[in-house]
Amino acid sequence: MTRVLIVGLGNMGLSHALAHHHNPDAQITGLVNRSDVALPQELANYPRFATFEEGMATAPDLVVIATYSDSHANLACQAMDAGAHVFVEKPLATTVADAMRVVETAKRTNRKLVVGYILRHHPSWVRLIKEARDLGGPYVFRLNLNQQSSGAEWETHKALMQTTSPIVDCGVHYVDVMCQITDARPIRVHGMGLRLSDEIAEDMYNYGQFQVVFSDDSVGWYEAGWGPMMSETAFFVKDIVSPNGAVSITDGNKGASADIDGHTRVGGILVHTPAGDRQIYMPDEPGHQALCDAEQHYTLRAITEDTDLTRHMNDAVQSLAICLAADESIRSGQPISLEEILK
Repeated sequence: MTRVLIVGLGNMGLSHALAHHHNPDAQITGLVNRSDVALPQELANYPRFATFEEGMATAPDLVVIATYSDSHANLACQAMDAGAHVFVEKPLATTVADAMRVVETAKRTNRKLVVGYILRHHPSWVRLIKEARDLGGPYVFRLNLNQQSSGAEWETHKALMQTTSPIVDCGVHYVDVMCQITDARPIRVHGMGLRLSDEIAEDMYNYGQFQVVFSDDSVGWYEAGWGPMMSETAFFVKDIVSPNGAVSITDGNKGASADIDGHTRVGGILVHTPAGDRQIYMPDEPGHQALCDAEQHYTLRAITEDTDLTRHMNDAVQSLAICLAADESIRSGQPISLEEILK
């Protein structure tokens, strides 16, 4: 039985807590959140703590970190130095140096470190990646996720933008998809963005896009925007093109861009080749909670089976580095080389 501490009770933290509540191999030792929040009935009887230090006094084997991004690195390192394994929500950190510090701490303490890349646990996205790899590269990646958010969703996005831009927060998932498909080294990025609201800080933008170039000549484009002004026309483009054809998600772009379940839903995959088209239907796809269940099941197995997570950790650093370089490019107006950052 793995003793689990949940740190952060926002949307993702609650879902991860529910995953461990329903997993017979896990025992929740406590829930940590700075403020008092409403809990679903299943979680109401667990001990609650206002500080990380109080929660760590329960001696957990695994700490699940679902706080704001700027606290991820320090909390992860503290947890591993105290002897716990760590699951940390994406992004792993807010700087490449901090991300590498977390990975080095995992290696030094011989603790497992799993980063919350939820698409890696989605059978439809696994199939999408396989179909694209089967076509062969080099590739053109056309990916975006724009969210027309208002009310509570817009308040959440504004809170996130106090520490993390949409490009970094959402982009790590889709850059990770690009990297899994091409397996080539990223070379440089060039980004641009715009602040479309007076409700966010002057040095923050709520719309951004970037281009990334890989060593195998693959090129990628990613776009993300948050806010009530965003269009829901073509908000969910997932398109991979190669000399031999293309693989595309066909059913995702159906409106309701703020619906979190819709951000992972594939529905159908269209494989196009000069010889003809093939439609792959993906019925019974997992929803958001089922994917969180799968992530936490993977994490518990990685601990009990002593899974080698070296590639997983390195991939998390690489995808984060690309998105952070894109963020820097947007702010500076200059392309950013990745060769020194990822040497």
